[in-house]
Amino acid sequence: MIRALELFLVRRAKTHQPTNFHRLRTIPGIGKILSMTLLYEIHDIDRFPRVQQFASYASLVRGTKTSAGKKVGTSGKKIGNVHLKWAFSEAAVLFLAKCDGAKALQARIERKHGKAKSLSILAHKIGRAVYHMLSRGTVFEVERFLART
Repeated sequence: MIRALELFLVRRAKTHQPTNFHRLRTIPGIGKILSMTLLYEIHDIDRFPRVQQFASYASLVRGTKTSAGKKVGTSGKKIGNVHLKWAFSEAAVLFLAKCDGAKALQARIERKHGKAKSLSILAHKIGRAVYHMLSRGTVFEVERFLART
């Protein structure tokens, strides 16, 4: 019964936005269900004029409080789409499992920020890649993603 439901949902997603569905599937570790979750939670990427607004909506970054040009704290831990945050966190873990070069990237980030923070940074990096993929109409490029920035 679950398999039949999954097949129905995949067919439906392929009729709504087939190109974006297949673009999301080019990311290592993102399967049918995770790509559908991302696809339907994002809905229309054009409603986000900048990648920063998309990252904020997806709860991949924290809000900041500033006054007179000085940062006075953080805010908005619970603001944003929790389903997208979960999906990008899962995508980061699955990306580490499926992509060979990802472990080196994660180790490099982990040395600088620690283990828990490194997964959040990787999820944010995947979120930025998804934004650019969907807004520009391109597929995922592993070499470019893993390149040192």
